[in-house]
Amino acid sequence: MRLKQVLTLALIAACGMGFVSCTAESKKTEQVMTQEKATYQKKYTNADFYKDGKFDQEAAKEAFLDMFKFYGVPYTPLMEKDIWFTDFGLGDFENVGMGGIFWVNDPEYGYFAHAIYLLPGQMIPEHAHVKTAFPAKHESWMVNHGWVYNFSEVGDETPNAPAVPASHGPIKSKNFVKQNVGDVLRLKELGTFHFMMAGPEGAIVDEWACYHDNDGLRFTNGQAAL
Repeated sequence: MRLKQVLTLALIAACGMGFVSCTAESKKTEQVMTQEKATYQKKYTNADFYKDGKFDQEAAKEAFLDMFKFYGVPYTPLMEKDIWFTDFGLGDFENVGMGGIFWVNDPEYGYFAHAIYLLPGQMIPEHAHVKTAFPAKHESWMVNHGWVYNFSEVGDETPNAPAVPASHGPIKSKNFVKQNVGDVLRLKELGTFHFMMAGPEGAIVDEWACYHDNDGLRFTNGQAAL
C-alpha cells in the first residue's frame, strides 16, 4: 500500500514537472514568435546626423549600434577599431549612406570580405568597378538581417521601383529584385552599374569579392566619393 502511494505521488510530481516544462516551452515559443513578428523601425533622420552642416560620425555609430542590438549582432573590439560610416559626401545620410567594415582586403591573394550596414530605407550610391592595375571587382552578396532591393543596369526595367532620393540623382540601374535573408546574388556582369537600397527594416549584408581597389570605383553621381 505504501509503495502504491509513493508511486502515485511520483507520477503526480512527474506530471507537474511536465506541465511546468510544457508551459515554459510554450512561453519560449511565444517569445520567439513575437520577436520574429517584430521588425526594426526607422528612428533617426538627418536632424540627428548633422551638426552645423557637418556629418556626425558618432550619431551614425549610435544609430547602427541600435540596429545591431535589435538584430543580436555583437559589436566586437575589431568592429570598434575598423568600422566606418559615410554619407559619400552627398549630405543626406538618412537616405544615401552606409556603415561598413572590410574584414579582409588582400591585394596579394586577391580576395575581399566586407559587411554592409544599411539603416531603414538607406541606399548605397549607384556605382561600378572598373579594371585598374587589378582586375575589375566581381562580387556576391548575402543578406543576414532585414532585406534589400538589389539593383542592376543589366536586365529589363522592373515596375514599381522604390523612389530614389533626390540627393542622389538619376540612375542607370532599372532592374531590381527584393533580396531576403539567406538569398545570395552575384554581380551580373563585370563593370556594370549596381546598388542596394535597404527596406524599411534596415539590412545587414555580407559581401565577398576579389580585391577592392578604390581607384576602380565609379559613381553615377559625380559628387559621390568613398
